[in-house]
Amino acid sequence: MLCAAGAAVSHAAAASADLLKVRLGGDSAQTRIVIDLDRSASVKLVSDGAADRRVTVVLTGVTAASDLQGKGQGLVSAWAVDQTAGGARLQMDLAADAKVKRRFLLPPADGISHYRYVVDVARLEPAEARLIKAEAAAPKLRLKPLAARAALPTRKVVVIDAGHGGHDPGARGVQGYEKDLNLAAARALKARLEKGGRYKVIMTRDADAYVGLASRVRTAQRAGADLFISLHADSGPEAGLRGASVYTLSDKATARSAQFVSREDWFMKASMSGDRGVSDILLDLTQRATRNRSAGFAQTLLSRLEGRTPLLRRSHRDAGFMVLLAPDVPAVLLEMGFISNSQDEQLLRDPERRAEFMDAVGDSIDDYFGATRLASR
Repeated sequence: MLCAAGAAVSHAAAASADLLKVRLGGDSAQTRIVIDLDRSASVKLVSDGAADRRVTVVLTGVTAASDLQGKGQGLVSAWAVDQTAGGARLQMDLAADAKVKRRFLLPPADGISHYRYVVDVARLEPAEARLIKAEAAAPKLRLKPLAARAALPTRKVVVIDAGHGGHDPGARGVQGYEKDLNLAAARALKARLEKGGRYKVIMTRDADAYVGLASRVRTAQRAGADLFISLHADSGPEAGLRGASVYTLSDKATARSAQFVSREDWFMKASMSGDRGVSDILLDLTQRATRNRSAGFAQTLLSRLEGRTPLLRRSHRDAGFMVLLAPDVPAVLLEMGFISNSQDEQLLRDPERRAEFMDAVGDSIDDYFGATRLASR
């Protein structure tokens, strides 16, 4: 049921609900936040963001996974969820003068099996923003200045994909299968990234198990990943062929990305204007931006690997690998070397050399996100 703008939404829950996911869509004029819930829940708007650019919503009795947070979009610069005594609390920092315009709860419908609590944030007119700030500055309110407020956590989410696994062993070397090398490297990279506490690291697999290619992409999308890196070991017809290479998505494969756009994701964005054509435009723009970011990271990665491990002569390549298809997640596939080459295989099997290799990959990820932060200022 839709509620009037600013009205409280109360929907009694028969049992405790779980917060499944937080999704954002829209632009710098209006941004929509969708909170996916497995059951209905009562929701309280604590702060609408108009006075101090922070929106706070408490979902009564709702349980959220720990360390749930993500990057912003449109009017939202960052968001984070924590657990309080009353339930799950969602806080969002706004990138401009704006406030909550409307809120409503959507029950399961049209093929969507879960509840969705929707919050629309709209930019304030300059005169309205000045009036609200003047009122907020009054001593009686004693609001904490924005500059003095602690920023929301903004750890980058990196998904590491160990290629193959289970009944899909990948290529075979003299000493074993590719799937085992990929998993060992993924674990080493995870350890490297988690040392500094800057990243939330998610593995598509952490055991010798088969995971479908589409499921690997969905894992990155559900996590709101800032970067996806798939680790593999190459194989060639000539034993002397060796060296690492990096793949990004080819132009010809972009049309296949549509399979990773769910109906509900693009309904969320397009419904703001009532124009279904908007979804196609947003998809195209998103794909272009994602491919540019992927290519940028690939170059950064190769610059870090150069001199530390052999590289193929044409080390940056493009292909239509399924794991690269997510239109909203920058992604690369790293061929760490040739398992069919005895020198490359030995390098990848040696724990010390493998750790050095993954340190270089970790350094490239640090470089990439450092450049991203500087470019966004």
